Amino acid sequence: MKNFEIPIEFQQLIKSEQAYYYRIVPFAKEHKSVLLKTDSADIDNLRNELAVLLPFPVQLEADTSENINRYLSTNYRKTNSGDVSDIHYTADFLEKIVLNAKEIGSSDIHFEPYEKNARVRFRLDGKLKEQFHISTEEYPVIVNKIKIRAQLDISEKRLPQDGRITIVTDYQDFDVRVSVLPTLHGEKVVLRILSKDTSHIDINSLGFTDKELTTYLENIKRPNGIVLISGPTGSGKTTTLYATLKKLNLPNTNILTVEDPIEYTLEGINQVQLKENIGLDFATTLRAFLRQDPDIIMVGEIRDVNTANMAIRAALTGHLVLSTIHTNSAWATVSRLIDMGIPSFLIASTLNVSVAQRLVRKLCNSCKREEDIDSAIFPTDFEIPQNLMKHHVAVGCENCYHTGYSGRKAIYEILPIGSELASLIKNNQLDINSYLDENEIFTLKRNALSLINDGITSIDEVFSLLL
Repeated sequence: MKNFEIPIEFQQLIKSEQAYYYRIVPFAKEHKSVLLKTDSADIDNLRNELAVLLPFPVQLEADTSENINRYLSTNYRKTNSGDVSDIHYTADFLEKIVLNAKEIGSSDIHFEPYEKNARVRFRLDGKLKEQFHISTEEYPVIVNKIKIRAQLDISEKRLPQDGRITIVTDYQDFDVRVSVLPTLHGEKVVLRILSKDTSHIDINSLGFTDKELTTYLENIKRPNGIVLISGPTGSGKTTTLYATLKKLNLPNTNILTVEDPIEYTLEGINQVQLKENIGLDFATTLRAFLRQDPDIIMVGEIRDVNTANMAIRAALTGHLVLSTIHTNSAWATVSRLIDMGIPSFLIASTLNVSVAQRLVRKLCNSCKREEDIDSAIFPTDFEIPQNLMKHHVAVGCENCYHTGYSGRKAIYEILPIGSELASLIKNNQLDINSYLDENEIFTLKRNALSLINDGITSIDEVFSLLL
């Protein structure tokens, strides 16, 4: 199969808009000229236009429209607004690259130095994709520009630093979280794009099944107790929390949050940014919250026993507490709290519902292909359900930039802590497989199989959930 990937050093010679508008693709350099493929019918006229437009001489080579479409969709992503994809180093390079990342739906930007050059990668639909290279001479300048904008110490290159940048343009403004880490060949920088716009966040469209949504809403409307959402980094926990807060945000309710970082700005909610360097950590802020007459408290993450104890205390004194925790399943949250040293009887009396979630990529509807089930593509010793006769695989087309996937979907595991489970927790009986089956509670594994059966995602995408 022909490889349509263009080397990054050629890709970044032209803008995405230029590539699509003029139907040109750079694929090689010859002396000072850049060789471009095109399917234009009037090559002479195109050559004259490009001579004025581009800062280097070009040579044009004809190719089929089918191949040009494949080159374009594999290597360039269209933006929704503005000419923001100029990725050559300029005075406003940083702002251009951040705007470009936001326009194409990237959540993170990675600046990574190596011995001979540096690269920039965007995280798109949960996967990192290399976007372009930066010379080792230009890289320190870019890092210093980022550190200055984030109000970090540019003279400190031996220790990690964290900061924040606010990007303001004519048509949008948003924040960027900055993390700087010293590595062998220089400082690696990761920018997390934080949107202030919560208009797209709706609890009804997160991915809950009807039964799961009903169960979840019942438990978040209780006046007190703890709601915990678990999952690895990047699984959408924060989005679920914000959607929950939007649902609970009423004029007669006092909601306080402590976050690191504040990813969305919510009108009517009192949000506190964590600052551990001055002693403003989760536990300290929670202690202060209890004197602020709150109805609902959101803690960004339960990281240690002090934060867990303060969350338990807040729940016991009549408050609803929402938070996240890093565990692999809804029931593993109970084990994690016990491991932290929280007495099991306190967990049983305060935990309303435990939620586990993952984000999985959805197959592109334009190109996915149906195939027969083969046991070799499942984990070893996996018992294939009898009703699973077919599955779909990723293929790749122009609509999905030849990744085979388009968009992502959250899958959940909702475990309400009723009287029976509370009794098991008190008695430290942590094997609940029979309880899950009897009460028809869909685990992440069962929900993943359901998505495979419906042709929404592939076995490769949820392989880890089937182990």
